[in-house]
Order: sequence, then structure tokens, then C-alpha cells
Amino acid sequence: MSGLLGKKIGMTSIYDASGKMVPCTVIQAGPCVVTQVRTKEKDGYDAIQLSFDEVKEKSVNKPLMGHFNKANTTPKRLLAEFTRFEAEHRKNFGESVNVEIFIEGEYIDVSGISKGKGFQGVIRRHGFGGVGGTTHGQHNRLRAPGSLGASSYPSRVFPGMRMAGRLGGNKVKMINLQIIKIIPEKNILVVKGSVPGSNGSYLKIERWS
Repeated sequence: MSGLLGKKIGMTSIYDASGKMVPCTVIQAGPCVVTQVRTKEKDGYDAIQLSFDEVKEKSVNKPLMGHFNKANTTPKRLLAEFTRFEAEHRKNFGESVNVEIFIEGEYIDVSGISKGKGFQGVIRRHGFGGVGGTTHGQHNRLRAPGSLGASSYPSRVFPGMRMAGRLGGNKVKMINLQIIKIIPEKNILVVKGSVPGSNGSYLKIERWS
């Protein structure tokens, strides 16, 4: 397998061999169950579908419940497909996958949904510097966006103009993160640096390409 599904536990820090403090993220990676194997002959592409995080049966509809029963597993909250995997690491239908597919020191990519920050102005959303100083009547323009467009022509604001709006809540992929430590008995990955999302949010972990 090329990756796993997981959940962000939180951040911590550890000390490396030189005594330097390294900020890290703790991730619960798996165990995941293979609930579908797609092949090029049948589906047009090769992929392996993994499921993660158990959920009550009442929260799953009947078609999805039949999907899990076919794989002989309990209902899961999250499903995702992985299209990159090595032939020797290919998993079969109904098998379980855990953190043992990774080794300490290797690099991974982590995808998730970033924290939503609500409606924000142009200074926080786009890094604007504000409109000049505080003299000549500029008492309430320090964090304003400034001019948005021309006057009589074209008499409109062009699409894509950087303006205030909702910030965060987007899919973000952090690449080339090093695995500092693996705790296999608890399915824990300790990754150098930060990953997107708040504590408890779901993540897609893939071997770095």
C-alpha cells in the first residue's frame, strides 16, 4: 500500500539526537480495512479503497452497510481510494492495513481540510498592507482594501479580485513530511511539522512521491 487513512490527535515536541526541539504532529494512522479493489479490466483503473474509524450501524444506509458486510467488516466513517501502490504491497479484499507499511525516517504527504476561520478581511486573507498612514483623514482606512477598479471604464470589478471573504476550510496537502517515530501497538505516527486540520480531523497519508 502507498498510504493510510488517519486522524489528527494533536501536536507535541520531541528532542532529536543533537538536543534540538522538533515540533511534531501525532497521527492515529489506521487500522484500515480494504473494502474494495478496483482493477483496470473491470473499472478502467487500478485502485484500492480503504475504510477507517468505526461508526454505529444506524448511521449507515443499507447500500453502504451491504458494502461493508461484503468486506466482512464493521461500518466505517471514512472511505478513500489509493491509486498509487507497489505490486509487492498490494492488499487483498477484506485485509487490514496499519502503520507497519511505513518505516521511521521516510517521507510522506498528508492531506486534510484546513481549519475554517470564517469571514476575514483582505489583510488576513491576502496579506494586504492597508491604506497608507494615519494622517490626512485616514483614521478608518488602515485595514481597508483600497481601490477595487476603474471608474467609467470598465465600470466593474474584474472576476478574481482579491477581496474579503471566507478563509480556510479548504483541502490542503502538506508534502515531504518526515516520520520521526512509529508506535505500532497504538497505530501512532509522529510526523515532523504540522498537518492541516484541527484535532480530531481526518487525514489521508500517502508515501511521498
